[in-house]
Amino acid sequence: MKNLWIVRALSKTLTLTSSSSSSFTRSLCSSTTPTPTFAIKNVTKSNFESTLSDLRRIVRDADFVSVDLEMTGVTSAPWRESFEFDRFDIRYLKVKDSAEKFAVVQFGVCPFRWNSSKQSFIAYPHNFYIFPRKEIPVDGRSYEFLCQTTSIDFLAKYQFDFNLCIQEGISYLSRGQEDDAMRTLHIVYDDELLELRRNSREARDAPVVRIADFLFTERMKNRISEWRDGLLLNRNGGFETQESSNDTTQHLQTIFFKMRPALLLNGFTSHQLRLIQLVTEKHYEDLVFVREKAETSSGDQLIVYTDSKNDRDLLMKEVRDGLHKEAEMKIKAAVGFRHVIDLLSSEQKLIVGHNCFLDIAHIYSKFFGPLPSTAEEYVSSVNKHFPYIIDTKILLNANDIHLPMMKKSGTSLSKAFALLCPEIASSVQGLGSGPKPRVKVEVQVDDMRSSNWNSGAKHEAGYDAFMTGCIFAQACSHLGFDFKLHSPSTNLANDEKLQKHINLLYLSWINGDIIDLRTGNRTAESLYSNNLKNRYPKTVFQNIALIWGFLPKIKAREIRECITKAFGLNSVSSVYHLDETAVFVQFSKAELVSDFLQLKQTLERNNDPISVLHPLSKLLEGGNTRAATYEFYKRMCSSPISEVLFADQAEAMGINWKTEPLESDREVETLENEMAAFPNASDRSELGKINGMINDLACGHFQDDEAIDSSYTREAQLSK
Repeated sequence: MKNLWIVRALSKTLTLTSSSSSSFTRSLCSSTTPTPTFAIKNVTKSNFESTLSDLRRIVRDADFVSVDLEMTGVTSAPWRESFEFDRFDIRYLKVKDSAEKFAVVQFGVCPFRWNSSKQSFIAYPHNFYIFPRKEIPVDGRSYEFLCQTTSIDFLAKYQFDFNLCIQEGISYLSRGQEDDAMRTLHIVYDDELLELRRNSREARDAPVVRIADFLFTERMKNRISEWRDGLLLNRNGGFETQESSNDTTQHLQTIFFKMRPALLLNGFTSHQLRLIQLVTEKHYEDLVFVREKAETSSGDQLIVYTDSKNDRDLLMKEVRDGLHKEAEMKIKAAVGFRHVIDLLSSEQKLIVGHNCFLDIAHIYSKFFGPLPSTAEEYVSSVNKHFPYIIDTKILLNANDIHLPMMKKSGTSLSKAFALLCPEIASSVQGLGSGPKPRVKVEVQVDDMRSSNWNSGAKHEAGYDAFMTGCIFAQACSHLGFDFKLHSPSTNLANDEKLQKHINLLYLSWINGDIIDLRTGNRTAESLYSNNLKNRYPKTVFQNIALIWGFLPKIKAREIRECITKAFGLNSVSSVYHLDETAVFVQFSKAELVSDFLQLKQTLERNNDPISVLHPLSKLLEGGNTRAATYEFYKRMCSSPISEVLFADQAEAMGINWKTEPLESDREVETLENEMAAFPNASDRSELGKINGMINDLACGHFQDDEAIDSSYTREAQLSK
């Protein structure tokens, strides 16, 4: 890959050192009056717990929460880019691939609360640095994600602190990963019980073979007996072992473990500890060998005295339960940033984003679980977690007031912000000359508040989330929503003026495909996409053939010429390049797709002089040209494999046919197989008829092709 690489080790991850003057404490200025210079709330693992505690209260009181994400990339291969000929289900598969393969490195959360006394919103922008650090061994593998050089360069351009992200970024577990970890923990817990019993039996039965081991076990048996006898003589546990031979007090130390006298074993090798366990299990029914795991080491090994068999069983249960509880706490601690997502989901606040379908897919993939295979399943699942989502891009294209304003500047986040919030965005050169904002917004970070705040931190997730929320507030005002009449006790999402816009997201901005998260229905024919239809020709998916593997020297214009010579001048509507190895050809009629595939298959099968002279021979030159229907593209996009070139992707998926078998071909092949099993002559004659049908089909194509080709020649002469 030229533009992509896999991040396989944290130590090798790209790090960029930002200058001290741009450590996200940017100058906050205004074109008219000085602005307080306080930075956005940056959150890392060092201040995450305290921030989360405050955020719970802020979100609980908020009217809506805007979000924005910064990722390490968008597309894993050129042919997975968003194209105007993407069908809605394929567009979802592309978004799914992006969310699964790239990482989120910054997450912006900005709650907005209406302050009725000041008649303004108070915004609380938070900029979370997150990094998929492996905190617990969920499946034994380190996390991997892709980086796209254009995206990394983009982040660097806006002073993204890669070192801070990697070293101090907040880790996380999805709900699915947490469930898997808990399930694994319970399995390990049950396995440890079995292993404990097995080890106990093995310890009693294991013979000591080596002389050195025999001498060591005898010496340890004497020392343990001496310690045990001392306990029995003095129940208060005040007995201390006396030195003899080479033993020292640092090797055997009397302590209390879970309110019981115990002998702490220090300085022994793992083999020696195994021998000590053997001695303990074999010779002492009231002593228990215990391994207590520690977070930063292999843990302590002890010999613990118990009063009875019941006390012995109780001790082992306490040890196991303690280890189990400790492991559960580690898993809960590893949940990390997902606590923020759980908070947003549980409070069921209105979530506001800008062109946020990909953002929501990332949130689902990173914090809930694997993305469903279809868009319909996905939107149903998302709606359960976030019942109220609104896209400001939808709002900006839904109103007659917004559309004329947006036509001049566009609906990108920064341009819409400069147009609708000019006083806040006044530091953006050449922008900010729009109408005066109808809704006032103040910003609060910790104990500092400003009514004229601008960090100037474009493309920093926290500030972008702030811009998104400001745009939403102004757009609502243009739609006729009066915040002065808004009561904090009412849910903003239930307002009738917003109802028709909630839970509608752009699945494809290029095509104007909008999906309803409540129903899974698409509303591409709605007023939202009318302004887009005029810019892009209508795509008829059943009219599309996918061709790849042709020689690199062949261009789209030449492919069009080859096909139109065979099927007529008006047979091809358009030719689109997916990448340098593949094209989409849209035919004027759906039946031409199957005609083309059958003709290609026939020419390759016969390989005679007529085939060599056929107009399609140039396209088939090299013998590696493949062709399929549009449905095959869906199969390619649903694969987790992501080769850079489309032709390499098909090869990696094991595609060995040159032309996708059509349904009629499959039926003929089935009949051939059935006839081959017939033993008598009449049956063989039936097989001959089938072969004749195949030959007639091929001949018929040649005749049609020759007629079309001659027709093309006459049209060409007339045009001259």
